Amino acid sequence: MTKKQIFTLEYPVRCSPSILYEFLSTPAGLQEWFADKVDERDNVFSFSWNGTTDKAEVTESEFEKFIRFHWMNAPPEEYFEFRIEKSEVTNQTILVIRDFAGKGEVKDQSQLWSYQVKDLFHRLGN
Repeated sequence: MTKKQIFTLEYPVRCSPSILYEFLSTPAGLQEWFADKVDERDNVFSFSWNGTTDKAEVTESEFEKFIRFHWMNAPPEEYFEFRIEKSEVTNQTILVIRDFAGKGEVKDQSQLWSYQVKDLFHRLGN
C-alpha cells in the first residue's frame, strides 16, 4: 500500500470559534454537513454515508481549538483534523483541515473537502 501524504486546506469562516467547534466536534454538528448520520460512543464516532459506516476515534482535542480523528481502518500515523485559528492581521476565524491522501489523490480529496465545507458554510449562514 502506498504511503499517503498530509495536505492542509484553509477556509476563512464568518462565525465564532465556539459555534464552529460545535459543528466540528459533536455528532449533531457533524451530521449537519459532514455525513448523513453521525453517532458517538466512548470517543468513537460512527459516520454513515449512503448506508456505509466508517468509524473514527478522537485522538486529541482542545475545546474551541482543534479536534483530531483517526479512521479505525487507517494506518496509525494517518488522521484528519479540524483546527480553528485566528488571523492575526484580520482577526478572522480560519478553519484549517489536515488530511492524508495518496500522491495522485490530493486534488480529488481537496475538492471533496471543499464541497463538504461549502455545505458547512451554508449551515453556518456564510
